[in-house]
Amino acid sequence: MQKKATNRPSALAILTIACTLAISACAKDPRSTGSIRGLNKPIEHMSVPELQQAANVLGSQYDRNPASKLIGVKYASVLRSTGRNEQALAVMQQVVIKHPKDNDVLSEYGKSLAATGNFKKALQVIQRAQRPDRPDWRLFSAQGAILDQLDQSEAARVQYRKALDIVPNEPSVLSNLGMSYVLTGDLRGAETYLRRAIQQPRADSRVRQNLALVIGLQGNFQEAEKVARGELNQAAAEENIKFLRQMLSQQSAWNLLKNTDGDASAQAQ
Repeated sequence: MQKKATNRPSALAILTIACTLAISACAKDPRSTGSIRGLNKPIEHMSVPELQQAANVLGSQYDRNPASKLIGVKYASVLRSTGRNEQALAVMQQVVIKHPKDNDVLSEYGKSLAATGNFKKALQVIQRAQRPDRPDWRLFSAQGAILDQLDQSEAARVQYRKALDIVPNEPSVLSNLGMSYVLTGDLRGAETYLRRAIQQPRADSRVRQNLALVIGLQGNFQEAEKVARGELNQAAAEENIKFLRQMLSQQSAWNLLKNTDGDASAQAQ
């Protein structure tokens, strides 16, 4: 048991890196920013410079209209995508005061709490937002992601499967479920769900990069790079592959696999 406890932070680090491989940094809500003036691309499809530009545009709009739910939620999401988690939480703390019963606001608030490490409060907020008579699959998925961070993988997977009952084969949920298996060292299980996820029409680059990471962690670098390139343009693909290679070169990642999954470590030799 002590051995597993020691390795848990490394597992969380791998999940974080997997999220970072996709330029959107695990912004899980796929809704577009198209309805906001000056932004015409979904957050998860933005490059790093585009995210920074979006943060500037949304920041100016938020200053002019801090009561806007749409602007506040999108601004916080972009801030999280650029690593400005504390600022994202501060924004959502203001937005939730003005929209205390809005599920979209509560969901984003919960994600911002989780991004700053306040997992227990995040879980409470997400659970409060969920309506038994009209359950929201996004909230089930968000709750699962928080439970995974709390080292409650089985409970997390229950939530992911509740989400999939509502939206079968939703790629973002399948991806979260796959990464849940990464956290417990089951790379083959993770690969199964991630391959299923990328077969869906709505799968985006985050799903593809998570799969590339899992394949690479099992030692199949050539296929991992092929998957990582996917539908990306040349510049974005090369940037992601460079990051993937850096990740897979870290000895701590291999040590994690050797200590948590004998089968996976055998493949990685």
